[in-house]
Amino acid sequence: RQNERRRLRAMSEYRISEILPTDRRGMDQVNSLLEKEGIRRDKNLDYTVGLYDENYRLAATGSCFGNTLRCMAVDSDFQGEGLLGQLISHLTEYQYGRGNFHLFLYTKCSKAMFFKDLGFYEIARSDGEAVFMENKKSGFADYLKRLVQETDESGAVPSRSGLPVGAVVMNANPFTLGHQYLLEKAASACSLLHLFVVSEDASLVPFPVRFQLVKQGISHLSNVVLHKTGSYLISNATFPSYFLKDEDSAICSHARLDVFQSIAKALSVSVRFVGEEPFSQVTGLYNQVMISEAEAGGGPSVTVIPRLEQEGHTVSASLVRSLIHDGRLEEIRSLVPETTYRYFTSEEAAPVVQAIQDSPQVIHY
Repeated sequence: RQNERRRLRAMSEYRISEILPTDRRGMDQVNSLLEKEGIRRDKNLDYTVGLYDENYRLAATGSCFGNTLRCMAVDSDFQGEGLLGQLISHLTEYQYGRGNFHLFLYTKCSKAMFFKDLGFYEIARSDGEAVFMENKKSGFADYLKRLVQETDESGAVPSRSGLPVGAVVMNANPFTLGHQYLLEKAASACSLLHLFVVSEDASLVPFPVRFQLVKQGISHLSNVVLHKTGSYLISNATFPSYFLKDEDSAICSHARLDVFQSIAKALSVSVRFVGEEPFSQVTGLYNQVMISEAEAGGGPSVTVIPRLEQEGHTVSASLVRSLIHDGRLEEIRSLVPETTYRYFTSEEAAPVVQAIQDSPQVIHY
């Protein structure tokens, strides 16, 4: 009898509709469905839909954020009717429509096989928590190959043998003397240092500017290889909590899904350097997770480098942004390399300076 009900229901039309954040009733239904299926609703969503039956009961839901698919669930009363495939098809079409062709998703470990059947491939997993997947079969493998090729073609000159290969990941929003100090310390402790600059454009200082200022600020370090993170390291795909406020559990969950172990293996990295983080809760928690994972034998060791202090102040990008926001450009001179200072006092930087001054929030969460 149950199979007959499902057959009849499958013959009926399901309607898919967008659920706006202002639709309190619709969002309550989404929350109830996700809770029923053991899924936490991500706070970082920019598009949500529901699949409704002929009686306007919510049978399935799914969302997007940036180039990711999130919070997908089919009510257990409606499972077995191919609704997940319909949901994925709609969300994929929506993403393509806004120019996102390389897609990522998070799912429960127990559901990964369903998404594999729908054309997604596993990148990383945090056992008992989530699996991170993409819709390109060789996407991550191709990224690793590019990193190796960049290293071979970089012209970087390894320092004396016997030292480890290291890595640093930074946003540099913007590049300060603190960043430069960290990199000088790390480079002196390594034969070769891989520097990954966060390439997601979710910061007040645009990526092309950040990348150029980093490149200029490390020109004296001959053993550093510069890389772009792409979508695989600290991006809205892999770690949205870095850019948007979220609860601590979500931050830690994203950090545990870090794909850096695979990157480290491809580049023979055995130590990762991070700056001491007294200001940003997100980065502080991320560092804690990295250290815990390393101590448990998961990936490279982690070395924390104390923050640089100038005139009794800890040098930070947040402080630099605050000074720019308040129109105190001259005061950043003691906090940033000359190349960074020259940029921010140039006509070219006027739109970026204006964006910082117009922003209601310049301090990193």
